[in-house]
Amino acid sequence: MRNLTRRQIAVILGGVLAVATFAVGIYGLVRGPDSAAPTPAPQSGGAAETIPEAAAPVVTLEDRALRHTNDPVTYARAVATALFDWDTSLGFLPTDYTAAVLADADPSGEETPGLISDVATYLPTVEQWLDLGAMEVRQTIAIEDAYVPETWTAAVDQAHGHLRPGTTAVTVTGTRHRTGVWNGETAESSYPVSFTVFVACEPSFDRCHVLRLSQLDKPLR
Repeated sequence: MRNLTRRQIAVILGGVLAVATFAVGIYGLVRGPDSAAPTPAPQSGGAAETIPEAAAPVVTLEDRALRHTNDPVTYARAVATALFDWDTSLGFLPTDYTAAVLADADPSGEETPGLISDVATYLPTVEQWLDLGAMEVRQTIAIEDAYVPETWTAAVDQAHGHLRPGTTAVTVTGTRHRTGVWNGETAESSYPVSFTVFVACEPSFDRCHVLRLSQLDKPLR
């Protein structure tokens, strides 16, 4: 990390995450124990003295489960927050942050393999994550808008009834903010982001579930 230039650090801190390539639209949516250490016995001839050990702080992720709702826009906002709010300094890996989204995948399992590929492109790779962790990089998203794009109506018509009832596309726009530490000084960067979340709600399911994600920064309009 010492040989990196400030320009390289800026790239790592605010660079665009790698994305997988797949067609944007309704592609993929059309159906066709460790053992406990023994406690040493007190030595004879004297009272046993217990020396309390300093308890290490326990760092856990707060409950990141997606909100149960039948409002596709509210749900898409929750998906965005789950994918874009993370902290590399807490000792977790990217998969710990994507778990909430994958846990709420298509209950039928049809879209799950595609969603796994989609989600992986929204976070850094493990190698990138470790580099960012050395700089204590933290990311959040400020959502500016979430809406059903105008082109979705046409997409539904072109599907000729083969989409699950209740399937909706929600485009999310916002700003991704990153902060980190370089040479003891705080570094910050902000970049606009946009993407589309494809969800399925009632009547197909009793609540919304995430089906697929568009390519990052190539949403439906």
